[in-house]
Amino acid sequence: MNDSERIRISLADARDRLRDAAPKAFIELFKYGDCSVELYAPKGTDPQQPHPQDELYIIASGSGTFRRNAHVVSFVPGDVLFVPARLPHRFETFTEDFATWVVFFGPTGGSKPQS
Repeated sequence: MNDSERIRISLADARDRLRDAAPKAFIELFKYGDCSVELYAPKGTDPQQPHPQDELYIIASGSGTFRRNAHVVSFVPGDVLFVPARLPHRFETFTEDFATWVVFFGPTGGSKPQS
């Protein structure tokens, strides 16, 4: 099945695919146009750097704190976090079971905010 025919990705399937990709902390699961979906589950620390596209994190499991520039927020499963393209960010503290869906979208450099 190619990505344009995929309509469902279960968390269990995504976790299995990520486990098979070890030691990577993420796996791309879907790509369509300028949108891609990953599962990200770092262990211990979050080494990521800013990305060229806007992104959403949808917390699948675990809890902790997230930093976007100087702002720090707590998160739990079901929360959605937004990061504009190229903005420094990272998960600072998180439980051992932490995993998040990551949705990259829009043009390189990010979308313009609507006024």
